Amino acid sequence: MTTLVAQLLGFFRTKLVNANFNGIGIPPDQNAGVYFAAFVLPDFFFFTIAAGALGVAFIPYLSDRLHKGDRRGVWELSTSLINFLSLFMVAVGIIMFIFADVLVKTVIAHGLTPDQQHNVAIMIRILSLNPLLFTVSGVISAVQQVFGRFFFYAIAPLFYNLSIIASIYIFKGNIGIVGLAIGAAIGALMQLAIIFMGTYGLGFHWQPHISWHSNDFRSMLKALPPRSLDQGIDQVQNIVETNIASSQAVGGATAIGNYNSAYTLHTAPILLIGTAISTAIFPKLNARLSQGRPDLFRQDFLRILRLMIWMVMPVVVVSYFGRGYLARFIFTQNSQDIANIFGFLCVAILFRTMYAIISRWFYAQKDTRTPLFVSVFVIGLNIFLSYTLARTSGYGASGLAMAQSIVAAVEVVILGTVMLIRDSKLFDVNFWSGILRIVAVTGFSLVAGFIAVQFWSLTLGDQGITLLLKFCGIAGVTLTTHVLLSALFDLEEARPIFRWLKRISFRSINIDY
Repeated sequence: MTTLVAQLLGFFRTKLVNANFNGIGIPPDQNAGVYFAAFVLPDFFFFTIAAGALGVAFIPYLSDRLHKGDRRGVWELSTSLINFLSLFMVAVGIIMFIFADVLVKTVIAHGLTPDQQHNVAIMIRILSLNPLLFTVSGVISAVQQVFGRFFFYAIAPLFYNLSIIASIYIFKGNIGIVGLAIGAAIGALMQLAIIFMGTYGLGFHWQPHISWHSNDFRSMLKALPPRSLDQGIDQVQNIVETNIASSQAVGGATAIGNYNSAYTLHTAPILLIGTAISTAIFPKLNARLSQGRPDLFRQDFLRILRLMIWMVMPVVVVSYFGRGYLARFIFTQNSQDIANIFGFLCVAILFRTMYAIISRWFYAQKDTRTPLFVSVFVIGLNIFLSYTLARTSGYGASGLAMAQSIVAAVEVVILGTVMLIRDSKLFDVNFWSGILRIVAVTGFSLVAGFIAVQFWSLTLGDQGITLLLKFCGIAGVTLTTHVLLSALFDLEEARPIFRWLKRISFRSINIDY
């Protein structure tokens, strides 16, 4: 639930940024694209240096220590990693602060106007400590996940989003879009404070040292570079996309804003289904291997993969048919361009959701190299496709979305092939039977969604509650068709829904006289 609320706040935040900094009468240097471009560099350094250590490359070692009852070892690894990564992040913050102008003009957004580049550089300087704050938050979050605590980790992003939303209204009338960076910096501090509350009662104590003598710590450090490079390559792709969008002949900053708005839409179901479920199940997958039960590891993995595919398929259908409704309702400004871009990203929703759990199949086995090698290839392909499809004479920002969907599919196919080579029994007959039935059900859902769109078609005058009701009608018809036919096709993923409905419908109510 908190993940859903966080996503809704993220949508609301992006909607407000677009509404207040992306319309008629707004100065070019206050364009929403400036806001999105400012986060590219801090995100790059965070994901390249630290994100590989958080969760998938870190949790397996914590899980092993906890399974052995070694809580002291858990805290030793945690504090060592915080101290080690903090040293890097302080250096990164200094580099961003000093060289922000040069990096903006040469790497991030050379196509923006001088005033826009100046604002991006100022915002990067304000955000220069965010990678450090996110790194510490990430390590502490990983510790809480191993202990089965998700509440504080889940609610912390709410405060980050709320801080940025508040900054829109506080600074819009004075320093303008630069104020959003101040809101993000304060939000990062608040997020860290909330996450730290989750350590209460666990016995967590920070120590000012790095345990170089620990075999687990040294092994973890060896596993970090492949995972960090994997994440970093993804961020290189983000830099390339931002740079290409900034070079569009008409309104580079607007193209950045439109693409990032559509990207935000496509990310929501991936986070709600793919990332949320994978994050929750990852400690259990690690525990299965720590217990020496690869059979249960395989069983749990396939069950979750099927569930995620079953959940995301109707979401893809609704996203595609409802792209125009969503873009207009959520973003208002430039909604048609955002809807077009989002339409090409719908395929990526399916494969990025699958990737979230497939990648963890490798990470649970402490294999960070294979996903890295595959990422190197697909990111190279993505950069080539982006330049080819997004040229001014081509598809523009929509070309970036097309490239995303193509490489997302390629990456999953390659990793799936590697998995099958390593474990020939992994994708058994039962799994493929279920997938085929899910695809068949989705075919009927596709038809139902198409008919619903014809019945509740989008018109120029649709706004507000009318727009929302039409979209809800399309989504309701599609999702209901998917669930009912899933039951008809005897898909196990639908059974809990009907058990819950039966329990609610036939529950006895005690009446006192």
